Amino acid sequence: MSKTKVEIYTDGACSPNPGVGGWGAILISSKHKIRTEISGAEGDSTNNRMEMTAAIKALEALKKPCVVDLYTDSSYLKNAFEQKWLNNWKNKGWRTKGGDPVANKDLWLRLLEVSQNHEVSWFGV
Repeated sequence: MSKTKVEIYTDGACSPNPGVGGWGAILISSKHKIRTEISGAEGDSTNNRMEMTAAIKALEALKKPCVVDLYTDSSYLKNAFEQKWLNNWKNKGWRTKGGDPVANKDLWLRLLEVSQNHEVSWFGV
């Protein structure tokens, strides 16, 4: 049985940054003619954390393994996967190239966990 293909569109923002933040995601399965919208907010966050939360919550909403095209305007999020930043950070004990602790490690770990059951391709918008 083939995996369902799902398109996910995400966004997150804060005002000011850091500050009150919100995130949203739209999940679309053309095969099943299903469109789901999810969103949330936090009282104290950053733009990057809201972008990451949108992707995490969207992937958590999938009930079975899927082929996912995930669209984001966050180069931070997209590049962490596409340019192998995550692999480099893990190999360096969650340290950046400059030796500093990786920001948002808690969310990166959760994102790695929820994405491993899916075939995720990342796209910038």
